[in-house]
Amino acid sequence: MSSETWPPQLKDWVARCLGQMTEANRAEAQAELRQVISDAFNNKTLWTTDWEGVQLQSLMPKPPPALNNLKRKIDMSSSVTSKKAKKAAMRNANATSDVNDQAALQRRAARFQREHEIERQKNHSNGGHVSFPPKSQNSHIFSHSPTPFGNGDEPEADPNVPNWDRFTIVGTSQELFKDYLRLTSEPKPEQIRPYAVLQRTLLELKSRWRQKTSYNWICSQFKSLRQDLTVQRIKNEFTVQVYEIHARMALEVSDMVEYNQCQSMLKHLYELGIPGKVEEFTAYRILMLLHGRNRSDLNLYVGQLTSKQKNDPAVRHALDVSRALSIGNYHAFFDLYLNAPNMGAYIMDHFVARERIRALMIMTKAYMKLPLRFIEKELAFDTLAEARDFLIEHKGGIFTNPNSPDLEKVLDCKPAAFPLAQAYDEKYVKVRIKGAI
Repeated sequence: MSSETWPPQLKDWVARCLGQMTEANRAEAQAELRQVISDAFNNKTLWTTDWEGVQLQSLMPKPPPALNNLKRKIDMSSSVTSKKAKKAAMRNANATSDVNDQAALQRRAARFQREHEIERQKNHSNGGHVSFPPKSQNSHIFSHSPTPFGNGDEPEADPNVPNWDRFTIVGTSQELFKDYLRLTSEPKPEQIRPYAVLQRTLLELKSRWRQKTSYNWICSQFKSLRQDLTVQRIKNEFTVQVYEIHARMALEVSDMVEYNQCQSMLKHLYELGIPGKVEEFTAYRILMLLHGRNRSDLNLYVGQLTSKQKNDPAVRHALDVSRALSIGNYHAFFDLYLNAPNMGAYIMDHFVARERIRALMIMTKAYMKLPLRFIEKELAFDTLAEARDFLIEHKGGIFTNPNSPDLEKVLDCKPAAFPLAQAYDEKYVKVRIKGAI
C-alpha cells in the first residue's frame, strides 16, 4: 500500500499527526496510525473517511497521573466501611486536589509564557502590523480580499484544551520564501515562520503572481505558508484570506486538486465563524456540485442557505445555472456562462463541453439544418473554427457543404444526431473530478 495512492486529505491528516507526536508518545502513536490506515485500506474506506475528524487516542491529552491514583484509591475505599478507611480516602483526595491545583497553575503559567513569546515575536517583526498597498485594478485574484488582517493580532489558543500548548510551536524563521515539504517529524521553531513574517510572505506572493511567476513555484510557496499556519494553530481572517487567494489561483490554472483542498478548509473556517468571502465560495461550491451532477448533495446544501446568501449576486447566478440545467434551457445556461461573476466561469469551463453536447443533441432533433455561425453564438464558442473542431472531435461534424468556408458551413442535423449522442455516452455519462473530496 503505497502512500502515493492515498487521498490528499489522508496525507494532510498523517502530516498533522506526525507534527503532534513527541518522544514520549511517538512509538504508540505511530503504531496506532499504521493500524488506522491499514483498517481503512482493508475496508476500502481510504477515500470515503472524513480524515479531518479522525483523532488518534494516543495523541489525546492524558489526565495527570495523580488523577488516576485518586480514582484507584476512591474505588478501593468504597469497599471499606470503617471510618478510618474513609478518613484516609479523604486525606488522599485533598492531597491529590493540591497536586492538580499545582498542575493547573503550571499549565496556566506556561500559556502566559507562550503569549508573551508571541507578543515579543510580533514586536520584533515590524511591530506586528502590516500595511497593504492599494489593490490592483486588473487583478481578479485579489480584488475580493480585505486589505488589513484585523489589528495584526496573533490568534489566541483555546484555554479549555488541557495542556494542548505542548503540541504547538511559535516559529522563529525570518525567511520569506520556503518550498513545501511534507512533515515527517516534529516541526522545529527555526524552520517555521512566525505570524508577522507569514503576512509579509503573502504580500510578496501576490506581487509575484501579478508578475506572471510560475504557478508551480507559487503553489509550493502557498502550501508551505498554509503548513506554517497549521502547525502554529493560527485560524483567523488572515488564514481565510490565504486559502481564498490560493483557491482562486488554482481555479485560474485548473488545478482542481489544490482548489478542492482549499475549499474544504474554507468550509471548516467559515463554520468556525471566521469572516471571509463566504457567498463567493458558496457559489463556487454550488457550481462544483453541478459539475459532479450530485443533485442530492446540492439540494441539501441549497436548503441550508439563508435568504441573505441566496440574494447575493454570485449565489443567485449559481442557482440560476442550476435551474437552467434542470429544465434543459441551454440558451439560458450559455448566457449565464458568458456572464459568470468572480471566478465562476473557470469552474463552468470544466462542464461546458458536456452541456454543449447535450444542447446539440436537443438541437439536432428539433432542426433539419443549422448554420455553423448560429451554433457558434448559441453555444458560446469563441470562434467558428472552435465550433467546427468541437463538432468534428465529437463525430458530429457532418455538413451539407463540407468544402465551404466556415462562415457558410451548415450542419446536417439528422445524420449528426446519433454520433453526437454516442459521444455523449462515451465521454460524459461518468463525471471525473480531480481532487474531489
